Amino acid sequence: MHLITEPYLDQAARWPATGRHILAQYDDSSIIVYQAYRPAIGHFAARTGYFGGGFSFSRMSWIKPNFLWMQYRSGWSCKPGQEVTLAIRLQRVAFDQLLAEAVHSTYKEAIYGSEAAWKQRVAHSDVRLQWDPDHHPSGARLERRAIQLGLRGEALAHYAREWILEIEDISDFVRQQYEAVRLGDYARLIIPQEQVYPQPAHTEYVQIEPL
Repeated sequence: MHLITEPYLDQAARWPATGRHILAQYDDSSIIVYQAYRPAIGHFAARTGYFGGGFSFSRMSWIKPNFLWMQYRSGWSCKPGQEVTLAIRLQRVAFDQLLAEAVHSTYKEAIYGSEAAWKQRVAHSDVRLQWDPDHHPSGARLERRAIQLGLRGEALAHYAREWILEIEDISDFVRQQYEAVRLGDYARLIIPQEQVYPQPAHTEYVQIEPL
């Protein structure tokens, strides 16, 4: 596995406890995002390095840079239809472009001024942004918020075929770590190393209503 890993407890001690933060593994040129699919789609992507086969380009597809947020949503690769967890190394410049183009999935008066203006932005953007409660490995809800980005149209097409540097099937790793979670032994839990991602210029994803 190509991901850099570190004990969960060591990282949790460094992470912010509240607020909206993108926790991610990244370097100067790339960032890791996660998705979970049924085997036919996940295995195709891991084998070829791009999305195709049974992958739908007509539906919105959500990417998550936070490993634990992905595991909360996919049940640690146990939910039907989400048995294959993919770690997708995405061009960092592409991720920053997605953030710059993202429009919140619900109306935020402080950003858009009017609902009509927000709807117009929605109509002209292929990227949706949501902040959802982050979760402890046990599933307990945290005060911190985690980001996910929904892609459709041209943004999804570019993502699926052009912007990806590598796709790795990490399902076995996920299920191994779930054993520590299932036992409540978080001192044994190893997860991808993540830190707060710096907000790129010309984005407004942090500027939303108070928690």
